[in-house]
Amino acid sequence: MANVGLLFVGAVLFMNGLLLLGKVDAKSAAVFNLFVGALQVLTPTYLIFTANGDQGKILAASGIYLFGFTYLYVGIVLLANIDNNGAGYYSLFVAIAALGYSFVNFHLFKDYPFGVIWLYWAFLWALFFVVLGLKRTELNTYVGWVTAIEGWVTGVIPAALLLSGYWKHTTEIAIALGAFGVVVFAALWPLTRSRQPTRAGPAAGSVSAPT
Repeated sequence: MANVGLLFVGAVLFMNGLLLLGKVDAKSAAVFNLFVGALQVLTPTYLIFTANGDQGKILAASGIYLFGFTYLYVGIVLLANIDNNGAGYYSLFVAIAALGYSFVNFHLFKDYPFGVIWLYWAFLWALFFVVLGLKRTELNTYVGWVTAIEGWVTGVIPAALLLSGYWKHTTEIAIALGAFGVVVFAALWPLTRSRQPTRAGPAAGSVSAPT
């Protein structure tokens, strides 16, 4: 169930990346954010209620709320056309919490690929804080590309591999993910600094949810 949610987290991140790049209408993106936000609140609630007190399962499910509330928050902000700096500061909270979940995946669950993926999400939500909370909209192009790419790398592809039984929790996958993120996101910085989207969107609140 969580893996299905992760698939749609990838979809909403891709959509929100396009929103930041000025390719998708804000209200249109808002509707999809609400759909995925609702899914990412219902999913962990079900997982927690059926965990039978298993603290590991409860801990793993709890992180999904970070993203579910992000998407609901962003969807409402976009539809109501209200200031999105609150979503930006909430994104700072998510970025800090994501570092904790990364630590848990590395040291408690021994799930090294998702330890790296949580670092991806911490970086992305930190960027959302900068764009939405600090109003650094000149970074929209860079953040839009990072968001769209993370939608596939941290959402769609892992979910597809997990659902098909091909996902393996190996050190090699974690290293590959880490190297990809460092190289691609560093290379994007100079390539996007001179470009601005045709329309600034508060996509930052759209980030994806772990499972």
